[in-house]
Amino acid sequence: MSNFDWARMKNIQKIHRLFYAIGLGPLIGKLVLLLITTGRRSGKKRVTPLQYELIGDDYYLGAARGLQADWVRNIRSDPHVDVQVGGKHIRGIAEVVNDPSRFADFLEVRLERHPRMIGLIMEKAHGLPRYPSREQLEGLAEEEALVIVHPQPFSEN
Repeated sequence: MSNFDWARMKNIQKIHRLFYAIGLGPLIGKLVLLLITTGRRSGKKRVTPLQYELIGDDYYLGAARGLQADWVRNIRSDPHVDVQVGGKHIRGIAEVVNDPSRFADFLEVRLERHPRMIGLIMEKAHGLPRYPSREQLEGLAEEEALVIVHPQPFSEN
């Protein structure tokens, strides 16, 4: 993803945070959630808007910057996260997955559910065909990371 426009992505993330802040979370919550992690050095709450897929009861998140993404590094330090999706707040445990097969499974679900959007991302951001092969999807696992948030019940503490 060397030619990817990270400055543009940061602006899009600001817009997503703004939409949630002004009460439009239910509108964009079908595609974008807010992931709240704890900063690995600061201990402060960090909010990151991310596209996701709900598969079963779990929230699947792809990290385009792989293990170098700040939010992934925060999770590796402390896997306890909060998620706001639409109008719901969820507490969860995040699992960083490095299995190329599971990563490809996730991307296949995304391509099936959102063929135009994900196909365009494959083409523009990764230089792949809009409908990449399984081998090409597994190859992306070398650059990116998969995180699965497993919802947990809120405790009464």
